[in-house]
Amino acid sequence: MNERSRRNRIDRVTTRGGDAGKTSLADGRRYAKHDPRIELVGALDEATSFIGLLAEETDQPTARRLRVLQSRLFDLGALAATGRSGIDWSALATEVEQHSSVLNEHLEPLREFVLPGGGRAAATAQVARTVVRRAERAWWRAAEDAEELADTDGGVFLNRLSDYLFVLARSLADTEVLWEPLRDPPASG
Repeated sequence: MNERSRRNRIDRVTTRGGDAGKTSLADGRRYAKHDPRIELVGALDEATSFIGLLAEETDQPTARRLRVLQSRLFDLGALAATGRSGIDWSALATEVEQHSSVLNEHLEPLREFVLPGGGRAAATAQVARTVVRRAERAWWRAAEDAEELADTDGGVFLNRLSDYLFVLARSLADTEVLWEPLRDPPASG
């Protein structure tokens, strides 16, 4: 084991380096805290946290799968922070899509939108889904100015992950309540 791998990865939490509204990423550059790349890293952090919360509400096999997905979100955050990744994000997106398909086979087809809820685990999965969608939007915003992000399928992975979380929410739901659109009253006459 070399000296670098024996050192703590994070040896201090409070650095005061961001007190003036700028922060650093692993690429060594300073960024404004409202920079799209920093927004992306933050959105991925939120998504990882909500998936962690969801994992606490599920059975062990599902929790293990969610922990793997959290690690992939950390990998995506590393890509956003360094601009480098050797990961095949397209293959990972396909893998997530396959997991969604397996879950979806056991669900009734939808005739309307599902209202988030259906029990704590299902509601938590819906929140995680919306946070992953926000991370996806942040991905594409950051990718507009970062070719190294645009040239990967990280955004595709996030899209498939949010789909998976939707299907997982449905599979975890005790009950599903469907949207009942408000209809215009009949014209009086």
